[in-house]
Amino acid sequence: MQGLPRRQPLEKQTVEVLRTRIASGVWREWLPAERALCAMLQVSRSTLRRALALLRKEGTIRAEHGLGNRIISAASGRGGRMRSHDVALLAPEPLERLRPTQTLWIDELRAMLGERGCRLHVLHGRQYFRSKPAAALEKLVCQHPHGAWVLLMANEACQQWFARRKLPCLVAGSCHAGVDLPFRDLDHRATCRHAAGVLLGLGHRRLAFFAQQDLLAGDVESEAGFLEGVRGSRHADASVVLCHHDGTAAGIAQSLKRLVAQKPATTALLVANAYHCLGVVSGLAALGRRVPGEISVISRDEDPFLNFLVPEPARYVASPRGLARSLLQPVLELLEDGTVSRRAGRLMPQFVRGASIAPPGR
Repeated sequence: MQGLPRRQPLEKQTVEVLRTRIASGVWREWLPAERALCAMLQVSRSTLRRALALLRKEGTIRAEHGLGNRIISAASGRGGRMRSHDVALLAPEPLERLRPTQTLWIDELRAMLGERGCRLHVLHGRQYFRSKPAAALEKLVCQHPHGAWVLLMANEACQQWFARRKLPCLVAGSCHAGVDLPFRDLDHRATCRHAAGVLLGLGHRRLAFFAQQDLLAGDVESEAGFLEGVRGSRHADASVVLCHHDGTAAGIAQSLKRLVAQKPATTALLVANAYHCLGVVSGLAALGRRVPGEISVISRDEDPFLNFLVPEPARYVASPRGLARSLLQPVLELLEDGTVSRRAGRLMPQFVRGASIAPPGR
C-alpha cells in the first residue's frame, strides 16, 4: 500500500533517542554501559549494538577497549546539563548482598522520593571503594549524571573524591575525619558509650569491641565511644580489648578463638555488625562458651533475623522508615539547589535488652 508512513527500524529509533540525550547533555563524556542502556531504552543487546555502530560511523561516539563508548561529538544545539531529579545511591555491594535493614530503609527512601516525582537508582561496585577510586568514579558520574548522590558504606577515599569534586552528595553514614560532606547516621559514638555503661553496670570489667579491620567512619566513632565509656567510668579496674577481623566467617572464628584464649578472660563483647554477631554467637558455642553465662554479647546494629537467634541478642534498634525520613529532606535540598541546610544529623537508636547479657559468671 502507498501513502502510509513507514515505521523506522528499531535501531534507528534507538539512535535518535541516544542522539537527543547526548545533545541535551544527559551524557557528557561517556555513554552508560550497554546493559544499563538496554534497561533504560527497553531494547535488546543486538538492537543497541547496531545503534551504537551507526553512532560510531557518524563520529558521535568512539569505542575504547575496556572502557566503553566515549562521546566525541554532539549534535548542534547542545546546551548545559539538564537538571536531573534522579538520585543515585552508590554502594559497594548489590542490594541483595546488603544487610536487610539497609535494604528496608532504601526501599522506604525510594517510595518517599517516588511520591515527590523523583527516582532512586542503586549503583554498586567495589571499584568505587578502592584506595584509589578516582578513574572509576569519574567515569561513573559521567555516565550517570544524577541530580544527587547518596553514598552508603563509603570509605575515606570515595568520600574524599566526592568532596573534592563538589558534587551534590549526602553520606548515608558518618564522614571520615577531614571529609566535608553532609551526612545522616545513627549516633554510634553515644550508642557505644551507652553499651559500655550497660556492661560495666552488670559487673563486667574485661570488655571487647569486635569489628571488621577495614573500619568505616561509623566504626571509628563506635570504637571511640566504647573506649570513652570504659575509660571515663569510675571503674579503674575496667579494660578494653579492640578485636578486629577480616569480615569472613573463618576470620571471625579465628579472631574469637584468639580473644577467648587471652588472660584475663574477656566477659563481654560489643559487636559492630548484625551479621558478625551471628558469627560471634555461633563461634562462641563452637568453643564451648555459654552466652550469656560466660560471655555477654551486645550487637550494635539491628536486623530482623536477630529476633530468631537464641539467646535473642541485646541490640540497638532504629526504624528503617525513620532512617529514610532523615535522608529525605537533605536529598530533596540537593536536588533543588545542590546544598544542604543542616550538614550533620544523628539519630539515637533504642536499646533492646534481649537475653544475651547478664552479670559475669551467671
